[in-house]
Amino acid sequence: MDWTLQKQLFLGFFRAGIFGYGGGPASIPLVHKEVVQGYGWMSDEEFYDILAIGNTLPGPIMTKMAGYIGYRIGGVTGLFSALTASVFPTVVLMIVLIGALLSFQSSPIVQGMTSAIAPVVGVMMLTLTYNTLKSTKGRTGWLFVTVFTLLSIVVLELLNIHPAFWIALLLIIGVMYWRKPASPEE
Repeated sequence: MDWTLQKQLFLGFFRAGIFGYGGGPASIPLVHKEVVQGYGWMSDEEFYDILAIGNTLPGPIMTKMAGYIGYRIGGVTGLFSALTASVFPTVVLMIVLIGALLSFQSSPIVQGMTSAIAPVVGVMMLTLTYNTLKSTKGRTGWLFVTVFTLLSIVVLELLNIHPAFWIALLLIIGVMYWRKPASPEE
């Protein structure tokens, strides 16, 4: 077993977990920074593929990504290292911070802190959205990205259709229209 790799997996997911204020969507850019940019364990395209598949499954995205990436990079031990590192900060912070916030929720300082962090989380989510669209554009083109982005806004926000139905429909369409890339011999 490579202890250095296990330590890197633990630290990478621990940092994403401890600084991912706001839950899974807020920690995804942090996981990306560690996994793709920091350690170079995978490419942007691989990361966004894992993110897309993870978002179609039930449960918290952070633990699904930690489990898969940990296993892929470090085997079964890596899976446990990454999962433990991604869950531990959340459990500890929930116990400590929620207790403190509830005790001081009427304090202007606490209200200011919770209000100030919201725009940062919003920017992180916008960055994630932009990078996901950019990655998809590389494989499908801007027309596809623009049409499906606008269509998704209409379906999810204006028609108020549950995301699970939209995701299921898109998965079916993807399976029906998936084309095998041409081999170099053809």
